Amino acid sequence: MDTIASLFSFITTPVSWVIVQFHKLYGALFGDDTGWAWGLSIVSLVVLIRICLIPLFVKQIKSTRNMQVLQPKMKAIQERYKNDKQRQSEEMMKLYKETGTNPLSSCLPILAQSPFFFALYHVLSAIASGKTIGVIDQPLLDSARQAHIFGAPLAAKFMDSEEKVSALGASLTDVRVVTAVMIVMMSASQFFTQRQLMTKNVDLTVKTPYMQQQKMLMYIFPVIFAVMGINFPVGVLVYWLTTNVWTMGQQMYVINQNPTPGSKAQDQYLGRLLKSVTSHGQVRGRTRRNTVKRIVAKGTDRNDIERKFITGLSKLGLAAQEDGTVAKSEAAVLEAEGGAAPKRHQPKRQTKAKRQTAATHPGAAKDSESTDSGSKTSLEKQDASQDKPKTADKPAASGSSRQAKSGQRKGPQRPKHPSKK
Repeated sequence: MDTIASLFSFITTPVSWVIVQFHKLYGALFGDDTGWAWGLSIVSLVVLIRICLIPLFVKQIKSTRNMQVLQPKMKAIQERYKNDKQRQSEEMMKLYKETGTNPLSSCLPILAQSPFFFALYHVLSAIASGKTIGVIDQPLLDSARQAHIFGAPLAAKFMDSEEKVSALGASLTDVRVVTAVMIVMMSASQFFTQRQLMTKNVDLTVKTPYMQQQKMLMYIFPVIFAVMGINFPVGVLVYWLTTNVWTMGQQMYVINQNPTPGSKAQDQYLGRLLKSVTSHGQVRGRTRRNTVKRIVAKGTDRNDIERKFITGLSKLGLAAQEDGTVAKSEAAVLEAEGGAAPKRHQPKRQTKAKRQTAATHPGAAKDSESTDSGSKTSLEKQDASQDKPKTADKPAASGSSRQAKSGQRKGPQRPKHPSKK
């Protein structure tokens, strides 16, 4: 580690100068030799570096969005070459090259802050060895060696011997407890940050090599930091824990405000947006209007979550506009995204007489339906049959005097169809 840190010695002087300037500020508040003064100086160094890296972070977000736009094409390649993994990988790389997308762009912030990390490590190692470095002269060196964070010296390590820790004015137990807690917190924050990205902000409908890589890093990075952490000075652990917490908060903000299309985070975001529109009757905020604007511009290429959002607006009698606003629309309910489901028509309820006839004479139900549906035709045929000469005269009153059968009305019955005679 000392060899690697020495490679970044060119930036040691700027890093030590920044720490000294912050130490002057916090030393006036907490005292020059306190752990608060030196610890907060390191935390402030992290914040300053991460603010300077915001342009790289924006570039990372844009590259991630390009990856999301390519998801349908990547899915098509997977379906086309699902039995040929090598050809699938070749086509994926070709697609990345044509669109100018780099799947490894998510590592840019980590690579950019690596020189500052190793420079800080070099500075703290020099403090532990009692050597001046950069702009840290002997008085500042003595002050830094006296600084303790929760009882652990700023330059102490988990693997240091008891004699070395005693020379820094601390006990080995305090150093190992503090460093162990900080290593666990550092690894846990790294794992949670990566897991949050994989479970909430990834379109799980498309399996790509990029996703597999991110899933692998989710488990590898915490283990690497845990193993390397036992050789980090307490000051470096403070630096890395702070940058992990910053990354976690920054990522949480991006996921909540600009989630990946098709992800769980987008479903939650559009759900909150729909509730806001329901309460206020309009889209409030420029960021939200830009989101609605992008959804409208997609047209038929919207995913299921976006179609669900448009359908929710339609049920409220609203329609999304091209400028990201919503307007009242009477036909919005009928124009729900994906088509409204046809209404269910309940069958017409049968009369009590028909139900009893169907129960006693199952075959008569069909005849009854055909008789009802074609009543006009039946009556016309009956009129025609009455004009023909009758072959045998039967008493007309015999049908009415007969006792009504079960399921039939009492009184005069409807004349039977000629075909039933």
